[in-house]
Amino acid sequence: MDEFESDIQSFIIRVWVEDHSQAAGKGTWRGQITHVSNSQFRYLKNLDEIGDFISPYLEEMGVKPGMRRRIRRWLKSLIGRG
Repeated sequence: MDEFESDIQSFIIRVWVEDHSQAAGKGTWRGQITHVSNSQFRYLKNLDEIGDFISPYLEEMGVKPGMRRRIRRWLKSLIGRG
C-alpha cells in the first residue's frame, strides 16, 4: 500500500425505512455504517450518528474537530437529494 492509500478511510452506509404508516405517509429511517478496513459497524437512528462514527477516523488523519459540523451538513445534503 502506498502512502496515499494509507490516508484513505472507506465506509459503507446503508439506509432503509421501517414502520411505513399509511396514515402519516412517513416511515422511520434506520441505517448501518461500517468501516471497511476493520469491519467495525454501528446501527444508526439519525444522521448525526454518521458523523459521530467517522470523526475519530478523520481526526486520526489530521482533520480538525471543527470540521465535524461541515461534514454533518454535507452528509445531510446528500441524504436530502435522494
